[in-house]
Amino acid sequence: MSHTALIKLTSEKATNWQSAGPLTFNGEEISIVIDGDNQSNLRKIQQAARKVDALGVKQAKLIGDNWCEQSQWAFAQGFSKVGKLAAVEFTGSDEAIKRLTDKQEVSAWAKELINLSPSALVPETLAQSALTYIKGLAPDVVSAEIIADKELEAQGWTGTYNVGKGSINKPVMLMLDYNPSGDVNAPVFTTLVGKGITFDSGGYSIKPSAGMFSMKCDMGGAATVTAALALAIKSGLNKRVKLILCCAENMVSSFAFKLGDILTYKNGTTVEIANTDAEGRLVLADGLIAATENNGEMIIDAATLTGAAMNATGGEYNALFALDDSIVAKAQAVAKAQNDPAWQLPLEEFHSAKCSSAFADTANSTTQKGGGAGGASNAAGFLARFVGNEGKGWLHMDLSACYNEHGTSLWAAGATGSGIATITGLLLEQ
Repeated sequence: MSHTALIKLTSEKATNWQSAGPLTFNGEEISIVIDGDNQSNLRKIQQAARKVDALGVKQAKLIGDNWCEQSQWAFAQGFSKVGKLAAVEFTGSDEAIKRLTDKQEVSAWAKELINLSPSALVPETLAQSALTYIKGLAPDVVSAEIIADKELEAQGWTGTYNVGKGSINKPVMLMLDYNPSGDVNAPVFTTLVGKGITFDSGGYSIKPSAGMFSMKCDMGGAATVTAALALAIKSGLNKRVKLILCCAENMVSSFAFKLGDILTYKNGTTVEIANTDAEGRLVLADGLIAATENNGEMIIDAATLTGAAMNATGGEYNALFALDDSIVAKAQAVAKAQNDPAWQLPLEEFHSAKCSSAFADTANSTTQKGGGAGGASNAAGFLARFVGNEGKGWLHMDLSACYNEHGTSLWAAGATGSGIATITGLLLEQ
Protein backbone atom coordinates (compact mmCIF):
# COMPACT_ATOMS: atom_id res chain seq x y z
CA MET A 1 0.00 0.00 0.00
CA SER A 2 1.64 3.23 -1.12
CA HIS A 3 -0.88 5.90 -2.17
CA THR A 4 -3.84 7.59 -0.50
CA ALA A 5 -5.69 5.39 1.97
CA LEU A 6 -9.24 6.00 3.12
CA ILE A 7 -9.37 5.82 6.92
CA LYS A 8 -12.59 5.13 8.83
CA LEU A 9 -13.23 5.00 12.56
CA THR A 10 -15.62 2.30 13.74
CA SER A 11 -16.67 0.23 16.71
CA GLU A 12 -17.68 -2.71 14.53
CA LYS A 13 -15.13 -5.21 13.33
CA ALA A 14 -16.15 -6.73 10.00
CA THR A 15 -15.36 -10.44 10.20
CA ASN A 16 -15.08 -10.85 6.43
CA TRP A 17 -12.23 -8.32 6.16
CA GLN A 18 -8.55 -8.86 6.70
CA SER A 19 -7.48 -7.57 10.10
CA ALA A 20 -4.30 -6.72 12.00
CA GLY A 21 -4.74 -5.61 15.60
CA PRO A 22 -6.97 -2.51 15.64
CA LEU A 23 -7.00 -2.27 11.83
CA THR A 24 -9.25 -3.95 9.29
CA PHE A 25 -8.73 -3.73 5.52
CA ASN A 26 -10.88 -3.60 2.43
CA GLY A 27 -8.80 -2.57 -0.58
CA GLU A 28 -7.60 1.00 -0.07
CA GLU A 29 -10.00 1.46 2.84
CA ILE A 30 -8.70 0.95 6.37
CA SER A 31 -10.90 0.93 9.45
CA ILE A 32 -9.60 1.66 12.94
CA VAL A 33 -11.65 -0.40 15.38
CA ILE A 34 -12.20 1.13 18.82
CA ASP A 35 -14.34 0.32 21.84
CA GLY A 36 -16.16 3.18 23.56
CA ASP A 37 -16.18 6.88 22.71
CA ASN A 38 -13.51 8.78 20.82
CA GLN A 39 -12.20 10.66 23.87
CA SER A 40 -11.26 7.49 25.74
CA ASN A 41 -9.53 6.11 22.64
CA LEU A 42 -7.34 9.02 21.56
CA ARG A 43 -4.16 7.22 22.54
CA LYS A 44 -5.26 4.06 20.72
CA ILE A 45 -6.13 6.07 17.61
CA GLN A 46 -2.70 7.69 17.60
CA GLN A 47 -1.07 4.29 18.00
CA ALA A 48 -3.22 2.93 15.17
CA ALA A 49 -2.02 5.80 12.97
CA ARG A 50 1.56 4.69 13.59
CA LYS A 51 0.57 1.25 12.30
CA VAL A 52 -1.04 2.80 9.22
CA ASP A 53 2.17 4.73 8.58
CA ALA A 54 4.18 1.51 8.90
CA LEU A 55 2.19 0.07 5.99
CA GLY A 56 3.82 2.60 3.68
CA VAL A 57 0.75 4.81 3.27
CA LYS A 58 1.79 8.20 1.88
CA GLN A 59 -1.48 10.10 2.26
CA ALA A 60 -4.50 9.52 4.48
CA LYS A 61 -8.04 10.72 3.83
CA LEU A 62 -10.34 10.48 6.84
CA ILE A 63 -13.89 9.42 5.96
CA GLY A 64 -17.11 8.49 7.74
CA ASP A 65 -19.24 10.05 10.43
CA ASN A 66 -17.44 8.81 13.55
CA TRP A 67 -14.51 11.21 13.56
CA CYS A 68 -14.45 14.20 15.90
CA GLU A 69 -11.80 16.93 15.81
CA GLN A 70 -9.76 15.43 18.64
CA SER A 71 -9.75 11.93 17.18
CA GLN A 72 -8.73 13.31 13.78
CA TRP A 73 -5.89 15.24 15.36
CA ALA A 74 -4.77 12.16 17.31
CA PHE A 75 -4.57 10.27 14.01
CA ALA A 76 -2.63 13.12 12.37
CA GLN A 77 -0.09 13.15 15.20
CA GLY A 78 0.58 9.45 14.88
CA PHE A 79 0.68 9.48 11.08
CA SER A 80 3.12 12.41 10.83
CA LYS A 81 6.82 11.76 10.38
CA VAL A 82 9.91 13.27 8.77
CA GLY A 83 9.17 13.89 5.11
CA LYS A 84 5.42 13.48 5.66
CA LEU A 85 4.39 16.21 8.07
CA ALA A 86 1.12 17.37 6.48
CA ALA A 87 -0.34 14.32 4.76
CA VAL A 88 -3.81 14.00 6.29
CA GLU A 89 -7.04 15.17 4.62
CA PHE A 90 -9.63 15.88 7.30
CA THR A 91 -13.42 15.49 7.35
CA GLY A 92 -16.37 17.29 8.93
CA SER A 93 -17.72 20.83 8.68
CA ASP A 94 -15.84 23.49 6.74
CA GLU A 95 -14.96 25.19 10.03
CA ALA A 96 -13.60 21.97 11.55
CA ILE A 97 -11.58 21.16 8.45
CA LYS A 98 -10.05 24.66 8.47
CA ARG A 99 -9.12 24.40 12.17
CA LEU A 100 -7.49 21.01 11.68
CA THR A 101 -5.74 21.98 8.44
CA ASP A 102 -4.35 25.15 10.05
CA LYS A 103 -3.17 23.12 13.02
CA GLN A 104 -1.46 20.58 10.76
CA GLU A 105 0.23 23.29 8.68
CA VAL A 106 1.55 25.16 11.70
CA SER A 107 2.68 21.98 13.42
CA ALA A 108 4.46 20.87 10.24
CA TRP A 109 6.30 24.22 10.09
CA ALA A 110 7.52 23.85 13.67
CA LYS A 111 8.48 20.19 13.27
CA GLU A 112 10.41 20.83 10.08
CA LEU A 113 12.35 23.64 11.77
CA ILE A 114 13.16 21.54 14.84
CA ASN A 115 14.21 18.57 12.70
CA LEU A 116 16.70 20.61 10.64
CA SER A 117 20.36 19.79 11.09
CA PRO A 118 22.32 22.24 13.26
CA SER A 119 24.42 23.34 10.29
CA ALA A 120 21.25 24.19 8.36
CA LEU A 121 19.70 26.22 11.18
CA VAL A 122 21.95 28.69 12.97
CA PRO A 123 20.77 31.46 15.33
CA GLU A 124 20.27 34.15 12.69
CA THR A 125 18.35 31.84 10.32
CA LEU A 126 16.13 30.68 13.19
CA ALA A 127 15.20 34.26 14.05
CA GLN A 128 14.73 35.18 10.40
CA SER A 129 12.60 32.08 9.72
CA ALA A 130 10.29 32.94 12.61
CA LEU A 131 10.02 36.57 11.50
CA THR A 132 9.28 35.63 7.89
CA TYR A 133 6.62 33.13 8.93
CA ILE A 134 4.73 35.46 11.27
CA LYS A 135 5.15 38.48 9.00
CA GLY A 136 3.70 36.46 6.13
CA LEU A 137 0.53 35.78 8.11
CA ALA A 138 -0.11 39.40 9.11
CA PRO A 139 2.22 41.70 7.17
CA ASP A 140 0.45 44.95 8.05
CA VAL A 141 0.41 44.50 11.83
CA VAL A 142 3.78 42.89 12.55
CA SER A 143 6.95 44.81 13.30
CA ALA A 144 10.23 43.36 14.50
CA GLU A 145 13.86 43.93 15.36
CA ILE A 146 16.73 41.42 15.28
CA ILE A 147 19.57 42.31 17.66
CA ALA A 148 22.82 40.53 16.84
CA ASP A 149 26.27 39.77 18.23
CA LYS A 150 28.00 42.59 20.12
CA GLU A 151 24.92 44.80 19.92
CA LEU A 152 23.38 42.31 22.38
CA GLU A 153 26.16 43.07 24.83
CA ALA A 154 25.81 46.81 24.22
CA GLN A 155 22.09 46.65 25.01
CA GLY A 156 22.64 44.53 28.12
CA TRP A 157 21.37 41.14 26.88
CA THR A 158 24.25 39.45 28.62
CA GLY A 159 22.94 35.88 28.80
CA THR A 160 22.28 35.47 25.09
CA TYR A 161 25.51 37.22 24.15
CA ASN A 162 27.74 35.19 26.46
CA VAL A 163 26.19 31.82 25.66
CA GLY A 164 26.58 32.44 21.92
CA LYS A 165 29.82 34.38 21.70
CA GLY A 166 31.96 31.24 21.38
CA SER A 167 30.42 30.24 18.06
CA ILE A 168 31.23 31.50 14.59
CA ASN A 169 27.42 31.72 14.17
CA LYS A 170 26.73 34.72 16.34
CA PRO A 171 23.83 35.02 18.80
CA VAL A 172 20.70 37.05 18.08
CA MET A 173 17.46 38.05 19.75
CA LEU A 174 14.24 38.50 17.82
CA MET A 175 11.84 41.09 19.25
CA LEU A 176 8.54 40.82 17.37
CA ASP A 177 5.34 42.78 17.95
CA TYR A 178 1.97 41.52 16.67
CA ASN A 179 -0.34 44.49 17.14
CA PRO A 180 -3.64 43.97 15.27
CA SER A 181 -5.15 47.25 16.47
CA GLY A 182 -2.34 49.33 15.00
CA ASP A 183 -2.39 51.49 18.13
CA VAL A 184 1.17 51.97 19.39
CA ASN A 185 -0.25 52.48 22.88
CA ALA A 186 -2.33 49.29 22.86
CA PRO A 187 -1.66 47.15 25.93
CA VAL A 188 0.32 43.94 25.50
CA PHE A 189 -1.80 40.92 26.32
CA THR A 190 0.95 38.28 26.36
CA THR A 191 4.66 38.05 25.75
CA LEU A 192 5.98 34.73 24.47
CA VAL A 193 9.61 33.86 25.15
CA GLY A 194 11.37 30.98 23.42
CA LYS A 195 14.71 29.30 24.00
CA GLY A 196 16.48 29.16 20.64
CA ILE A 197 19.68 27.17 21.19
CA THR A 198 20.27 25.87 17.67
CA PHE A 199 22.94 23.46 18.89
CA ASP A 200 24.09 22.67 22.41
CA SER A 201 27.48 21.06 22.83
CA GLY A 202 27.31 21.79 26.55
CA GLY A 203 30.17 24.24 26.23
CA TYR A 204 33.10 23.53 28.54
CA SER A 205 30.73 21.35 30.58
CA ILE A 206 30.69 19.29 27.41
CA LYS A 207 28.03 16.66 26.79
CA PRO A 208 28.92 13.08 25.90
CA SER A 209 28.14 12.10 22.30
CA ALA A 210 24.93 10.31 23.25
CA GLY A 211 23.65 13.40 25.04
CA MET A 212 24.74 15.77 22.27
CA PHE A 213 23.31 13.79 19.35
CA SER A 214 19.81 15.31 19.46
CA MET A 215 20.77 18.82 20.48
CA LYS A 216 19.57 20.29 17.19
CA CYS A 217 16.18 20.19 18.97
CA ASP A 218 17.32 22.60 21.69
CA MET A 219 15.62 25.44 19.83
CA GLY A 220 12.28 23.67 20.25
CA GLY A 221 10.99 26.35 22.59
CA ALA A 222 11.51 29.07 19.98
CA ALA A 223 9.74 27.01 17.32
CA THR A 224 6.89 26.15 19.70
CA VAL A 225 6.04 29.70 20.78
CA THR A 226 6.33 30.97 17.19
CA ALA A 227 4.03 28.23 15.93
CA ALA A 228 1.56 28.92 18.75
CA LEU A 229 1.42 32.59 17.78
CA ALA A 230 0.99 31.62 14.12
CA LEU A 231 -1.92 29.30 14.91
CA ALA A 232 -3.54 31.94 17.10
CA ILE A 233 -3.27 34.49 14.28
CA LYS A 234 -4.82 32.01 11.85
CA SER A 235 -7.61 31.53 14.42
CA GLY A 236 -8.40 35.25 14.62
CA LEU A 237 -6.22 36.53 17.48
CA ASN A 238 -7.20 40.16 18.07
CA LYS A 239 -4.93 41.01 21.01
CA ARG A 240 -1.43 42.42 21.04
CA VAL A 241 1.23 39.76 21.58
CA LYS A 242 4.99 40.14 21.62
CA LEU A 243 7.39 37.34 20.72
CA ILE A 244 10.97 37.17 21.98
CA LEU A 245 13.36 34.50 20.74
CA CYS A 246 16.76 34.16 22.39
CA CYS A 247 18.95 32.39 19.84
CA ALA A 248 22.50 31.11 20.20
CA GLU A 249 24.83 28.17 19.62
CA ASN A 250 26.55 26.85 22.76
CA MET A 251 29.99 25.88 21.51
CA VAL A 252 33.52 25.30 22.80
CA SER A 253 36.18 27.74 21.60
CA SER A 254 38.74 30.21 22.88
CA PHE A 255 35.95 32.81 22.90
CA ALA A 256 33.37 30.70 24.76
CA PHE A 257 32.09 31.62 28.20
CA LYS A 258 33.73 29.71 31.03
CA LEU A 259 33.01 28.11 34.36
CA GLY A 260 33.41 30.70 37.08
CA ASP A 261 32.48 33.64 34.84
CA ILE A 262 30.06 36.11 36.40
CA LEU A 263 27.34 37.73 34.29
CA THR A 264 25.48 40.87 35.30
CA TYR A 265 21.95 41.11 33.92
CA LYS A 266 19.93 44.21 33.07
CA ASN A 267 17.88 43.84 36.26
CA GLY A 268 21.09 43.89 38.33
CA THR A 269 21.18 40.16 39.13
CA THR A 270 24.67 38.67 39.08
CA VAL A 271 25.08 35.04 38.03
CA GLU A 272 28.10 32.79 38.46
CA ILE A 273 28.52 30.10 35.81
CA ALA A 274 28.65 26.75 37.59
CA ASN A 275 27.71 24.74 34.51
CA THR A 276 27.98 25.93 30.91
CA ASP A 277 25.48 23.21 29.95
CA ALA A 278 22.81 25.06 31.93
CA GLU A 279 22.77 27.68 29.18
CA GLY A 280 19.07 27.73 28.31
CA ARG A 281 18.11 29.51 31.50
CA LEU A 282 20.81 32.11 30.84
CA VAL A 283 19.30 33.15 27.50
CA LEU A 284 15.73 32.90 28.79
CA ALA A 285 16.61 35.31 31.60
CA ASP A 286 17.16 38.03 28.98
CA GLY A 287 13.81 37.25 27.39
CA LEU A 288 11.99 37.32 30.71
CA ILE A 289 13.48 40.68 31.64
CA ALA A 290 12.33 42.09 28.30
CA ALA A 291 8.92 40.46 28.70
CA THR A 292 8.46 41.95 32.16
CA GLU A 293 9.07 45.42 30.70
CA ASN A 294 5.97 44.92 28.50
CA ASN A 295 3.62 44.85 31.53
CA GLY A 296 1.35 42.29 29.90
CA GLU A 297 -1.26 40.06 31.50
CA MET A 298 0.75 36.93 30.78
CA ILE A 299 4.32 35.84 30.13
CA ILE A 300 4.72 32.35 28.71
CA ASP A 301 8.18 30.93 28.16
CA ALA A 302 8.88 27.58 26.53
CA ALA A 303 12.15 25.68 26.46
CA THR A 304 13.68 22.25 26.15
CA LEU A 305 15.31 23.11 29.44
CA THR A 306 16.11 20.13 31.69
CA GLY A 307 16.63 16.40 31.53
CA ALA A 308 15.16 16.33 35.03
CA ALA A 309 11.75 17.31 33.67
CA MET A 310 11.95 14.56 31.07
CA ASN A 311 12.83 12.02 33.75
CA ALA A 312 9.88 13.19 35.85
CA THR A 313 7.30 13.12 33.07
CA GLY A 314 8.61 10.19 31.06
CA GLY A 315 8.82 12.44 28.03
CA GLU A 316 5.07 12.15 27.41
CA TYR A 317 4.02 15.33 29.25
CA ASN A 318 5.39 18.84 29.17
CA ALA A 319 6.24 20.14 32.62
CA LEU A 320 4.50 23.30 33.87
CA PHE A 321 5.87 25.67 36.51
CA ALA A 322 4.36 28.82 37.99
CA LEU A 323 4.31 30.90 41.15
CA ASP A 324 0.79 31.97 40.17
CA ASP A 325 -1.69 29.15 40.87
CA SER A 326 -4.33 30.62 38.57
CA ILE A 327 -2.16 30.62 35.43
CA VAL A 328 -0.98 27.05 35.87
CA ALA A 329 -4.54 25.86 36.57
CA LYS A 330 -5.70 27.59 33.39
CA ALA A 331 -2.84 26.03 31.42
CA GLN A 332 -3.63 22.54 32.70
CA ALA A 333 -7.30 22.95 31.78
CA VAL A 334 -6.39 24.08 28.26
CA ALA A 335 -3.84 21.28 27.86
CA LYS A 336 -6.42 18.69 28.87
CA ALA A 337 -9.06 20.12 26.55
CA GLN A 338 -6.54 20.08 23.67
CA ASN A 339 -5.21 16.59 24.49
CA ASP A 340 -1.75 18.20 24.77
CA PRO A 341 -0.47 16.48 27.92
CA ALA A 342 1.07 18.72 30.59
CA TRP A 343 1.78 18.24 34.28
CA GLN A 344 2.63 20.70 37.03
CA LEU A 345 5.91 20.24 38.88
CA PRO A 346 6.86 22.09 42.08
CA LEU A 347 7.91 25.74 42.10
CA GLU A 348 8.05 27.85 45.24
CA GLU A 349 9.91 31.03 46.09
CA PHE A 350 12.60 29.05 47.89
CA HIS A 351 13.63 27.34 44.65
CA SER A 352 15.24 30.63 43.57
CA ALA A 353 17.88 30.13 46.26
CA LYS A 354 18.75 26.53 45.39
CA CYS A 355 21.78 27.42 43.25
CA SER A 356 23.92 29.37 45.67
CA SER A 357 27.14 31.22 44.93
CA ALA A 358 29.79 32.76 47.15
CA PHE A 359 30.67 35.25 44.43
CA ALA A 360 27.34 36.34 42.91
CA ASP A 361 23.64 36.60 43.74
CA THR A 362 23.16 33.09 42.38
CA ALA A 363 24.82 30.43 40.29
CA ASN A 364 23.13 29.21 37.13
CA SER A 365 23.10 25.63 38.46
CA THR A 366 25.15 23.40 40.69
CA THR A 367 28.19 21.31 39.88
CA GLN A 368 26.16 18.13 40.46
CA LYS A 369 24.98 16.11 37.47
CA GLY A 370 21.63 17.39 36.23
CA GLY A 371 21.72 20.24 38.70
CA GLY A 372 21.15 17.94 41.68
CA ALA A 373 17.88 16.92 43.28
CA GLY A 374 14.90 18.87 41.96
CA GLY A 375 16.88 20.11 38.97
CA ALA A 376 13.84 21.13 36.92
CA SER A 377 12.32 23.09 39.81
CA ASN A 378 15.66 24.71 40.57
CA ALA A 379 15.95 25.83 36.94
CA ALA A 380 12.46 27.33 37.14
CA GLY A 381 13.45 29.00 40.39
CA PHE A 382 16.42 30.59 38.65
CA LEU A 383 14.09 31.96 35.96
CA ALA A 384 11.76 33.38 38.62
CA ARG A 385 14.49 35.87 39.54
CA PHE A 386 13.96 37.60 36.18
CA VAL A 387 10.17 37.93 36.23
CA GLY A 388 8.47 40.93 37.84
CA ASN A 389 5.22 41.28 39.77
CA GLU A 390 6.07 38.28 41.99
CA GLY A 391 5.47 35.93 39.09
CA LYS A 392 1.82 36.86 38.54
CA GLY A 393 0.72 35.73 35.07
CA TRP A 394 4.02 33.94 34.33
CA LEU A 395 4.05 30.35 33.07
CA HIS A 396 7.20 28.34 32.40
CA MET A 397 6.90 25.30 30.13
CA ASP A 398 9.74 22.79 30.19
CA LEU A 399 9.11 21.00 26.88
CA SER A 400 10.00 17.46 27.84
CA ALA A 401 7.61 16.05 25.20
CA CYS A 402 8.91 18.20 22.32
CA TYR A 403 11.19 15.69 20.60
CA ASN A 404 11.84 11.95 20.39
CA GLU A 405 15.25 10.68 19.38
CA HIS A 406 13.68 7.35 18.40
CA GLY A 407 10.20 6.41 17.25
CA THR A 408 7.68 5.14 19.79
CA SER A 409 4.25 3.55 19.66
CA LEU A 410 2.78 7.09 19.57
CA TRP A 411 5.31 9.17 17.66
CA ALA A 412 7.74 8.91 14.80
CA ALA A 413 11.31 9.98 15.51
CA GLY A 414 11.79 13.74 15.61
CA ALA A 415 9.76 16.74 16.71
CA THR A 416 6.22 16.21 18.02
CA GLY A 417 4.67 19.69 18.05
CA SER A 418 3.72 19.16 21.68
CA GLY A 419 2.98 22.40 23.56
CA ILE A 420 1.75 24.39 20.57
CA ALA A 421 -1.94 23.73 21.22
CA THR A 422 -1.71 24.67 24.91
CA ILE A 423 -0.04 28.02 24.25
CA THR A 424 -2.41 28.79 21.40
CA GLY A 425 -5.38 28.01 23.65
CA LEU A 426 -4.07 30.41 26.29
CA LEU A 427 -3.63 33.16 23.70
CA LEU A 428 -7.19 32.72 22.44
CA GLU A 429 -8.91 32.56 25.84
CA GLN A 430 -11.18 35.54 26.43
